[in-house]
Amino acid sequence: MNKEILLVAESVSLEKGVSKEVIFEEIELALAIATKRRYGENAEFRVAIDRESGEYETFRTWEVVEFEKLEEMEEEINRDAQYSLEEAQIIKAAAALGDVLEESVESIDFGRIAAQAAKQVIVQKVRDAERAQIVEAYLPIINELVSGTVKKINRDNVIVDLGNNAEGILIKEALIPREVFRVGDRFTNLLSRPLNREI
Repeated sequence: MNKEILLVAESVSLEKGVSKEVIFEEIELALAIATKRRYGENAEFRVAIDRESGEYETFRTWEVVEFEKLEEMEEEINRDAQYSLEEAQIIKAAAALGDVLEESVESIDFGRIAAQAAKQVIVQKVRDAERAQIVEAYLPIINELVSGTVKKINRDNVIVDLGNNAEGILIKEALIPREVFRVGDRFTNLLSRPLNREI
């Protein structure tokens, strides 16, 4: 698994243009989620991957919180992942509110199901990072003309392919009455604002 982690980080980073650090962070998150599922508790875990070797360590974590304050706010206390200040100071005398105490636990052997869960988390994160990159690329040219190709025509809008995995939407209200579009037509319009998924 160690070498596989390095290979996944390298190949996804090259293929999608997302930094290896982002990929490593998402693999760590996916492994922590898989660990939590395996233990079947309300406990929280953190996984740390060595960026050079691909080896990883797993830690169970507890946040130091003020139980009285949680009760006042009617928030549930999670005894599997939270310590009161008094409990934490028994373990670590210098513990303070907001600290996170950790205990090293055995890294479980991640099988096919856990690997698939990790892959899904990574793929979603890569999509999110790609969308963020697209939005960032188009922010400086808002209110300028952009060109694209009509990709899809709906009743309420026209989807335009702007290239580089970016799409634009021309809403019905912005269309010229009786203007006709066909899939494949070249199209130029003013870029008004980015949406959460498309430009």
